Amino acid sequence: MELPDGLLQTYLENHCEPEPPVLQKIAHETHLKVLRPHMISGHYQGRLLSFFSKLLQPKAILEIGTFTGYATICLAEGLAENGEIDTIEVNPELEEMLKTNFSTSGFVDKINLYIGEAFNIFPLLSHKIYDIAFIDADKRNNYKYYELILDNIRPGGLILVDNILRKGKILDNKHQENDIRLLREFNDKITVDARVENLILPIRDGLMIIRKKQL
Repeated sequence: MELPDGLLQTYLENHCEPEPPVLQKIAHETHLKVLRPHMISGHYQGRLLSFFSKLLQPKAILEIGTFTGYATICLAEGLAENGEIDTIEVNPELEEMLKTNFSTSGFVDKINLYIGEAFNIFPLLSHKIYDIAFIDADKRNNYKYYELILDNIRPGGLILVDNILRKGKILDNKHQENDIRLLREFNDKITVDARVENLILPIRDGLMIIRKKQL
């Protein structure tokens, strides 16, 4: 089945939960004020993240790559009563915008924001066990992030990794840029990793769902 991308996206968005007003505002301001606004998760993927979170009702979520906080809030929607999300953003210029967005989200008391490199921040959090992790940072380090956090994901927990199709470039061998090669390697390594099971959802720019096995 082949459908025009724009029509399909509109149809999908019209047949899922409406985008909450606070997220509409964040999306609007992201496109007005921030470079590369296309990095935001957006309505449909945001509802998917929220859906996963509501299914698992996690006590703890880890996010690597906060950007303007859209996905953070989507994931926070499904947190257990006393649950919290730790989110790490490398860009200090986004800190004030993030604090403002979180303060209006209704989840500010559940969100712990860390500014800095994930490889420096995560050791401070390594005593925690997470139900869900969302990796949406620099793609060349996807596998390093995965290995860094896997032991801290509970059996049966999920790791979600964004942008793993790279606009279809990973399918075409003429694209041998370093980041594309590393994405291919990441996808191949996860597929044969006996510790997990995975599938790729071809939505937006590709979302990999990884479930840690209960060994």
